[in-house]
Amino acid sequence: MSFPFLRHFPRFFLVGSMLLILALITTLFILSSKIMPSQAAQSDACKAYSSLAMGKYWLNNNQWGNNSGSGWQCIWNNSISGSTINWGTSWDWTGKSNSVKTYASAVLGWHWGWKLSNTGLPIQLSDNKNVKTKWNFGVTQRNTNTLNVSYDLWLHTIPHPTYADNPSDEVMVWLYRAGGAGPLGTRQATVSVDGTSWDLYKGKIDSSWNVFSFVRTSNTTSSNLNLKDFYNNLTSRGWLSNSKYLTSVEAGTEVFIGNGQLDTRSYSVTIG
Repeated sequence: MSFPFLRHFPRFFLVGSMLLILALITTLFILSSKIMPSQAAQSDACKAYSSLAMGKYWLNNNQWGNNSGSGWQCIWNNSISGSTINWGTSWDWTGKSNSVKTYASAVLGWHWGWKLSNTGLPIQLSDNKNVKTKWNFGVTQRNTNTLNVSYDLWLHTIPHPTYADNPSDEVMVWLYRAGGAGPLGTRQATVSVDGTSWDLYKGKIDSSWNVFSFVRTSNTTSSNLNLKDFYNNLTSRGWLSNSKYLTSVEAGTEVFIGNGQLDTRSYSVTIG
């Protein structure tokens, strides 16, 4: 096969063009080899209840309510430095706007069993140990979302619960909410904890466990809290016994509906 038009181009131009084409092909090959593994890893992390280890924490793609709608959710682990982690989750859910689909979260301690050791948990409330946490995050809403960004604390009457041992109490701390998201139960009071105003709700999961929710009266995307101050507020009211054990600290987003993303720039929990 001949290409007569090539006779009009200098030889050095042809050689340079061929080298440029080869360089482009090589670059595309390298990029594809980098993209494809990450896509495979992302696919695994989009499965319901998939998990990713991050030091003493693990990320849980907890899709416990996905049967109330349809959609998808993925998690990813970016980096870890000491006890501080950087991670994220994205989602797209439709369905009942008043039903939680997921709670993708970073787990420290128990979650229907123990996945990791050396977490610093459990601790008995009567020991009055600090549970200090810092969390800096961003929320992206690509359409109208109903969601919250919150801590979820689990408590038991025994120090080392198993998979079969449901909690006796759940304490949630809502930092951010959108789309009219509201907690279980009824509002009991407006309280001040760690110098911030919170609406306090009290409810119950059927006959299983009590749920107490502290909902920040104004949204924030940054927190520096001592979580013991929240359950100490409940013990002072006589709603929670200080003989119980804090077995888990979780942090993530409850998504009802919408398309969006949570980017945790930094998150840490220090026990004691």
